[in-house]
Amino acid sequence: MTDPRGVRLERDGERAEIVLDRPAVLNAFDDAMVGAFHAVLDELDATPARCVVVRGEGRAFSAGRDLSDADPLHEDAHAILAEVFNPMIRRLAVLGVPTIAAVHGACLGVGFGVAMACDLVVCAERSRIGSPFANIGCVLDSGGHAALVHRVGPHRALELIYTGRLIDGHEAAAIGLVNRCVPDDDLLGEVRGLADAIAAGPTAAFARSKRLVRDLLDGATLDEAMEAEAVAQGELAGTPDYVEGMTAFLEKRRPRFTGR
Repeated sequence: MTDPRGVRLERDGERAEIVLDRPAVLNAFDDAMVGAFHAVLDELDATPARCVVVRGEGRAFSAGRDLSDADPLHEDAHAILAEVFNPMIRRLAVLGVPTIAAVHGACLGVGFGVAMACDLVVCAERSRIGSPFANIGCVLDSGGHAALVHRVGPHRALELIYTGRLIDGHEAAAIGLVNRCVPDDDLLGEVRGLADAIAAGPTAAFARSKRLVRDLLDGATLDEAMEAEAVAQGELAGTPDYVEGMTAFLEKRRPRFTGR
């Protein structure tokens, strides 16, 4: 059943799924849906999972912003982005557990930003991915510039920006925009299998690695990164997962991590 809030949270063992659930409008975001997304993130802060999947219900991941009740020629675009969409993207990007976007169909605008805010992106072959703001005389939002530059480099980023071209799953994987492309019918199975494998790992250590990678993207130097690694190693040494990992290595068996 479709969630009237537009977003729902599902759990299966240690895996949680944030489901974008306005299929009638290709999961386009309105203000209520943004609020529901924050509420789901609040739930995950209160009761964490060990890996989170973000996916769309119906025919698309997300077609972006719902403009049906908007007035784009007269509204305050800066305020809408700074106060509504950017905080949502930022919260997802720094969520303290591994995240995977399962992309199919349209993945546009703020939907593209949501997908790119995830740590990993797996997409279906027939996905249509991008932010064609060139068609309306404006610039990408929701972190689109940063995502493109970090993932595919400045030259390819500018090509996609200038042309407004949407790309399918095969091309997205080939240029490094996403981690992998799979047949449409296999998408959820592939993503859930990957999420469950990650959730079975040392997720406390993964959270520190995620923070280190984010710091490097934000401009941390090599010396700063190495110092942060040393601090993390020192803090993780002696934790249950570290003890289990070292014990399993010495006993030549597979470790059984708990995320602690």
